[in-house]
Amino acid sequence: MKLQWLLLLGLVFAIIIAVFAVFNVDNVPVNYVFGESQWPLILVILVSALLGFLLSSILAMTRTYQLKRKVKTLQKEVAVKESLIATQQNEIAEYQRAGVTPDAMVVTGEERTYDADDSLRSQPKRDEFGVNDTEDRRPDTRRDGL
Repeated sequence: MKLQWLLLLGLVFAIIIAVFAVFNVDNVPVNYVFGESQWPLILVILVSALLGFLLSSILAMTRTYQLKRKVKTLQKEVAVKESLIATQQNEIAEYQRAGVTPDAMVVTGEERTYDADDSLRSQPKRDEFGVNDTEDRRPDTRRDGL
């Protein structure tokens, strides 16, 4: 239905341009940077409209391309976060099966290590200066496999 309205609108626009062309056949001077010539007024109007259409189309396509790239990036980010949520839900299920109530913590891309009692805990990454006060210095071979 929308396509039919667009075709009807295009037909009406073409009729208006044809009528406009009949009444505007006089030659007008067109001043170029390198010279001057005489053109029918309707051609000057049509060329100007065509150039405006092309410029706006190029800008619209560029914007569409940028938005599609952003959508793909955001979809990848959603997939990563959904994976993290699934992993955390699995961990919660494991805790519930074991009857353990873990301490509440916020996990945001931190390294994870195991305590001596085999409970999973998160450990902050090193800061930008390479100093980490909370580094676990206990020997634990399982940590190297993570």
